Amino acid sequence: MIFVGDTHGDLEVNQKIIKDYLKPGNKIVFLGDYVDRGHHSKENLDFLLEIKNRNPEQIYLLQGNHEGHHIFKFSPADFWESLTKEEYEKYCSIVEKFPLAVVTNNIIALHGVLPDVKNLKEINKIKLESKEWQQITWGDFSEEKGEYLGIDPFTGRPQFGKDYFFKLMERFNKKILIRSHQPTSPLFMFDNRCLTIFTSSAYTRERTIAIADFKKEIKTAKDLEIKRI
Repeated sequence: MIFVGDTHGDLEVNQKIIKDYLKPGNKIVFLGDYVDRGHHSKENLDFLLEIKNRNPEQIYLLQGNHEGHHIFKFSPADFWESLTKEEYEKYCSIVEKFPLAVVTNNIIALHGVLPDVKNLKEINKIKLESKEWQQITWGDFSEEKGEYLGIDPFTGRPQFGKDYFFKLMERFNKKILIRSHQPTSPLFMFDNRCLTIFTSSAYTRERTIAIADFKKEIKTAKDLEIKRI
């Protein structure tokens, strides 16, 4: 299973990922944020939708905060602000139906932070604009102690600490969280159980993906292959 971070209009990187990794036996999980910031947002999203339509059992497109512009306005939003009213409504109706998480073996993959729900099945019941939806799409993690740490005054994002991470991972009985969304986050956090990747040239960070080979034992995120694209 291949995990892809924010791509933000980076059509070239997604074309390369599909060419190199869309093969029999592989599944590719995109962690959200397909538009804005980059130069080819519409082309990037259209490309991924077409690939998903052709390969529904191999491609997973998750929802990030940039798929929620209709719910919470943000900036920059060059893609959304460039659309006609009809285009805006069409794309909103598509991306707001994207799933919020993928769970496989000992891994949870989503955009931001873990939602405070009773069990993993409850994720399917999360409603747009709810507190839990905001946690998944907008939440940031900090290495600080504590659970909910408040709203970051610079980004406006909800912040969550290490106690929150370990509580939720124990509740869900999973070992690794793979996420994106937070450019200031270290690659590995929380005893190497939280991995944050980015796959867009819109960031100064290296474009990276994570590969999980389930033929091998995977206990921490360090057991994943982190590959530069």
